[in-house]
Amino acid sequence: MSDRSAGNDVASLSRHGYQLLKSGEYEQSIERFEEALELEPENCYALVGLGDIARKQGRPKDAVAFYHTCLEHDPQNAFALFGLADSYRALRKHQDALKVWERYLEHDDRNVAVLTRVADAYRKVREKRKSEEMYRRVLGIEEENPYALIGLGHLHYDFREYEQALECWLRMYKLRGRGVDIRVLTSIGNSYRKLKQFDEAIPYFTRALEREPDNFYALFGLADCHRGLNEPQPSLRYWNRILEHDPQNKVILTRAGDAYRSMGELEEAERCYRKALDIGDDLYAALGLAIVSRTRGEYADSISLLEELRREHADIYRVFAELAATYAQSGRPGDAVEVLSSYPAQGTEGAHVRQLIERYRQR
Repeated sequence: MSDRSAGNDVASLSRHGYQLLKSGEYEQSIERFEEALELEPENCYALVGLGDIARKQGRPKDAVAFYHTCLEHDPQNAFALFGLADSYRALRKHQDALKVWERYLEHDDRNVAVLTRVADAYRKVREKRKSEEMYRRVLGIEEENPYALIGLGHLHYDFREYEQALECWLRMYKLRGRGVDIRVLTSIGNSYRKLKQFDEAIPYFTRALEREPDNFYALFGLADCHRGLNEPQPSLRYWNRILEHDPQNKVILTRAGDAYRSMGELEEAERCYRKALDIGDDLYAALGLAIVSRTRGEYADSISLLEELRREHADIYRVFAELAATYAQSGRPGDAVEVLSSYPAQGTEGAHVRQLIERYRQR
């Protein structure tokens, strides 16, 4: 519905369009901008306004078209550059977004929102040095900028620099305390977990779970920490809580099977492994099933399965180690030596293989 009371001139129509946009009245806002374009097809205010609405409505491809049209008439339009780069980011076209952000920064190199987005884009394309440089530029302007701290933490984590990641996220926790975003809590927990500091990780996962009882990352983190501490019973409790919501997750089924096996509950372990394998091929579920058979003294079944796995996974050390252990336990140490001798081990792994071979030769 056209309302010309706001005025027939382009400037008035554009101003009214932006007022409607800010109040979330997108359809009426679109009408004003389209009326403005009827009067002046190259009007950049209206083109950017239509791009902004498309972006807010989750239509980034449409937004790109509006911003491009604007930039054809005004190549340095900061609002169009900002919107275009954000639209490319929504489309996961990170390299395209970077090119546009760099154009924007030629005119405003201290805009922390843009600098952080550039750093995020470099992180997504694994340009570590450039990403870190941008995050640190933001922190040089605002030393407690949460987006830069969190992004820098993710950058270090992506490159397995867990201590540096932890430093960033602990700064965020210190700034925000218990009101910090739950993702920071699980990120701190995950950093400690990767460093195998399981006792340090558990309190952060626990706090996350207190705030969101079904949070997958908190449940997984707690389960994996107790697993790392050789505490299968509490580990199993959290694996099973995940399975209540995701019963077809074969990775979690396998982990639950491992916990049951560690507790000596072989029937439950076998049930979990078989359910995981019913969902799809899974090396670790198959290994678990073979170990259950070996624990029961069913050596022929265990060896048959492990030999099949050796043919399929000729580069996985654990397959060879479990097969050798089964041969040795069944009274065939010579076959255990043959299996390990066929493994193409190198470096520290090779030294471990040689130690095992020597041990089985002495039997």
